[in-house]
Amino acid sequence: MTNITALLKIRYPLIQGGMANVADGTFAAVVSNAGGLGLIGSGAHDGTWVRQEIKTCRGLTDNPFGVNIMLMSPHASEIARIVIEEGVKVVTTGAGSPGIYMQAWKEVGIIVIPVVASAALAIRMERMGADAVIVEGTEAGGHVGELTTMTIVPQVADAINIPVIAAGGIADVRGVLATFALGAKGIQVGTLLLATKECPIHDHYKQKIIKARDTDTVVTGRGSGAPVRVLKNRMSTEYLSMSMQGTTLEQLEKLTLGSHRKAVFEGDLDKGSFMAGQVAGMIKEIKTVEQAIKDLFDDIMTYKDRLEIL
Repeated sequence: MTNITALLKIRYPLIQGGMANVADGTFAAVVSNAGGLGLIGSGAHDGTWVRQEIKTCRGLTDNPFGVNIMLMSPHASEIARIVIEEGVKVVTTGAGSPGIYMQAWKEVGIIVIPVVASAALAIRMERMGADAVIVEGTEAGGHVGELTTMTIVPQVADAINIPVIAAGGIADVRGVLATFALGAKGIQVGTLLLATKECPIHDHYKQKIIKARDTDTVVTGRGSGAPVRVLKNRMSTEYLSMSMQGTTLEQLEKLTLGSHRKAVFEGDLDKGSFMAGQVAGMIKEIKTVEQAIKDLFDDIMTYKDRLEIL
């Protein structure tokens, strides 16, 4: 099976989460320069923005980087074309199937890594020509499924012959070791990288992560079919209360409109949607991106030797 570091030409088998409103070209370059694979998160941005961020990233790093495309975006087709025109080497996808773009991407040698929520979808992506898949557990921040990393990673790893990249619940060397034991060949991290000096989010967001306890995340939107894991605050409490009272989806959407941007850019502690995974309770300091990544891997052999098995 293909080695992730060899496939992506990176030092560490780590992909940065394609976090909307956060993962711009500058931040992607920082991650790539630190030895991981930085991603530009297209989110709901249009092609003009994505093209500029690709150019920005390329001007800041000589290392590989990629673009994450949210397939539900109205700009997905435009961005799918732009990554070809700009010579992007790696594309990750979420919120749908990249099938209609796969042939065009593969013809120019783009490495395609979809996010999948089940073994069945992973099998389908392998048949379409995906080079690897990202398997995200419900522990992750942002939009989540129901299965845990502990359960979904080994099931997907058993079902396909391309590499599995685990996401959700990884914030230290123990998490890395655990996911590799489950069958993963690499990891994707998001919350850990939010709490870094270079991450372009409001300091209130970073402080909220490092002050979080183990029980300080909650999932909103389960009833709407679009569950999102966030840090608890007034907005999330109000959302859940309204949901239990039978509030309409339209009213709930009005409550959350622009809430993630309020968290990222304004640090609005009451009305912001502070997307973060359950590992927020493990993160106690703001590091540089380079140090955060090094701490995940550099002592891995030493730590492995401490494990008492048999």
